Amino acid sequence: MSEPEKGPEPATRTGGLAALTAGAIVVAALYFGRDLLEPMVLAVLLAFVLAPLVAVLQRARLGATLPVFIAVLLAFAVIGSIAMVVGRQMTTLAEGIPAYQATIQHKIAALDLGPQTTREVQGSLQSLLGTAKDAVPVQGRAPATKVAVTTAPATAFAAPSTLVIVRTVAPSLLGVLATFGVVLIFVIFVLLFREDLRDRLVRLVGRQDLHRTILAMNDAAKRLSRFFLFQVAINTGFGAFIGAGLAVSGLPNPILWGILAAMMRFVPFLGTFIAATPPVLLALAVSPGWSLAVIVLLLFVLSELIMGQVVEPLIYGHSTGLSPIAVIVAATFWAFVWGPVGLLLATPLTVCLVVIGRHVESLAFLEVILGDSPPLDAEETFYQRALEGNARVLTQQARVAVAQTSLVEYYDRVALRGLALAQADLSRDALAFDRLEAVHAHVETVVGALGERAAAPAEPPPVAWQTDGTVLCIPGRGQLDDLGARMAMQVLQAAGFGARCETNLILGARRGDTADGTPPAHASALLVCLSVLEEGSSPSAIRYLLRRIARQMPQAAVVVCLWNAAGTSATLATLRSEGSDEMIVLSLSELLALTRAICARSGGALQAA
Repeated sequence: MSEPEKGPEPATRTGGLAALTAGAIVVAALYFGRDLLEPMVLAVLLAFVLAPLVAVLQRARLGATLPVFIAVLLAFAVIGSIAMVVGRQMTTLAEGIPAYQATIQHKIAALDLGPQTTREVQGSLQSLLGTAKDAVPVQGRAPATKVAVTTAPATAFAAPSTLVIVRTVAPSLLGVLATFGVVLIFVIFVLLFREDLRDRLVRLVGRQDLHRTILAMNDAAKRLSRFFLFQVAINTGFGAFIGAGLAVSGLPNPILWGILAAMMRFVPFLGTFIAATPPVLLALAVSPGWSLAVIVLLLFVLSELIMGQVVEPLIYGHSTGLSPIAVIVAATFWAFVWGPVGLLLATPLTVCLVVIGRHVESLAFLEVILGDSPPLDAEETFYQRALEGNARVLTQQARVAVAQTSLVEYYDRVALRGLALAQADLSRDALAFDRLEAVHAHVETVVGALGERAAAPAEPPPVAWQTDGTVLCIPGRGQLDDLGARMAMQVLQAAGFGARCETNLILGARRGDTADGTPPAHASALLVCLSVLEEGSSPSAIRYLLRRIARQMPQAAVVVCLWNAAGTSATLATLRSEGSDEMIVLSLSELLALTRAICARSGGALQAA
C-alpha cells in the first residue's frame, strides 16, 4: 500500500507566512510613515547628487565640514529659487486663464459636437475657470470684486482679517517648512557622516569579507552618485530646451512648463506626456487656430525621442540597468504608497535597490526581479525555447547572435551547452521521450537554418582536404550526439574542409568494397570526428566506437569531441588515461584548431603521394 502524499513541510509553510507578514508590515510602515520617510529618502537621494560636488570642494583643501555646508546651501538656494519662480508663474497663469475663455468656447462651437454636448463641455469649462479664478490672489481679482459689490452686501466681500489668513495659510506653510527643514538636516548629516553610515552598513551585510564588501559599497555609491547627477543634468537640460522652444513659439509661461517637463521626466515612460498636456491645452486656449498646439506637441515628442534614443544611450549606455516591467511596477507601487512624491522617486529608488542587490549577496533577488540582465543564461534560454517548441524565435535569436559573434562561438557557448542541459535531464529521466523528440526537431531546424548562410572561407585548406568526405563527423550513441556532429560539420565546411556527417551505422559494416565493387563512402576519410555529449555515452561505449573506427578507417586520424565536458569529468579523465590528450577536444573552436594542425602536418605527405 502506497504512502499518502505528504503536504508541505511545516517549516516551509511557516517561512512563507513569515515572509508575507514581513512584506505586509513593510508596506504598512511605508504607507503610514510617509511623513517621516519621504524627507529621509529625499535627503539620501539629494546627498547622492551632491556627493561629487562635496568631493571636489574637499579636494580643494576646504576641510571636511565647510564643503558640505557650501554644497547644501547652493542646492537649497537653487531649489528655493525654482519654487519662487514656479509660484509667480502659476499666479500669472491663473490670472490670464479667464481671458482665454472666448477662444476656447469658439473652438468648442467650431467642433460641432451637438447642442447637448456643447452645453455640457461649456459647463465643465465654466467650472474649471471658476476654480482657476479662486486660485488667484485677492489683489489679482479687483474687477470681479467691483462687480460683486454692486449686487451683494459689502460685508460679504470684506477683506479677510490677518488672523483668518494666518489660520488658512499657516498649516500648509508650516508643513512645507517642516519638510524643508527635515530634508536640510538629513542631507547635512548624511554628507557629514557618510563614511560612518557606510561602515555600519558593511557590518550588517558583509563583515565576513570586509575587503570585497567595502570595495563593492564604494563602487555602488560612486555609480549611484554618477547616475543621479547625470539624470538631474539631463532632465534639467530637457526642461531648459522645452522652455526655450515654448518661448520661441509664443506660448505663455514657458518657464513654468520647462520646470514641469524637467520634474515629470523623472516619472518613467509617461512623465513627458503628462508634462505636455497642460502646455497643449494652453496652446489651444491661446491661439485661434490649431497650429500652436501641434507645434507644442511635436516639440515634446521630438525632444523625448532625441533624449531617449540619442543623449541617454551616449551617457548611460544602452540601458539604465532596470527592466521596463520593473519600472512600471515600481512606479505603480511607490505612487500607491507615497502619492505624487513616490511617482517622482520611483526610478531612483528602484535603481538603489538594484545596485544593493548586485553587491549584497543576501539581497541578490532584487537584481533578478528589478534588473535588466537576462534572468537565464544564454544556454538555458536556448534549452527553454527548444522545450517550448518555438523554433522560429530560437532561429531569430541564433541568427542575431551569430551576426554579433560567429558561428563557432554561438555553437560553443550556447547551442552545445544547451544540448548538454537537455542530455543531463534525459540522463536523470526528467525529459520525456516526446519532449526529447520535439527538442531534437527544433534544434535541428535551427542548425539547418544557420547552415544555409555559410560564407566562403578566407583561407581555404589544401585541395586534398576540400574533397567531400575527407572529414567525417560521426555521432556517438547518445540521442542528441548527431546534433553536435552536424554542428561540427557546418563549422568545418565553413572553414573550407570537405566535411560530411554520417551515422554510426557505417561502423558496423564490413570493411572492404561495396556490393557493386566501389569502395565505401568513408574509404577516403583523412579525419574522423566522434561527436559525444558526456552524459549520453559511457567511456566503454566510446572505446567501442573508437575500435570500430580504427578497424574501418585505419588511414584516418581520430578526434574525440567530448562536448562541453568539465575539467573534473570522469569520462574525460578515463579517455585521457587511455590515449593522447591532443586528440580529445571539448569545443568546436578546439576541433577547428586541431583539424587545421593535422591538415598542416599531413599536407606535405599528401602532396608527395
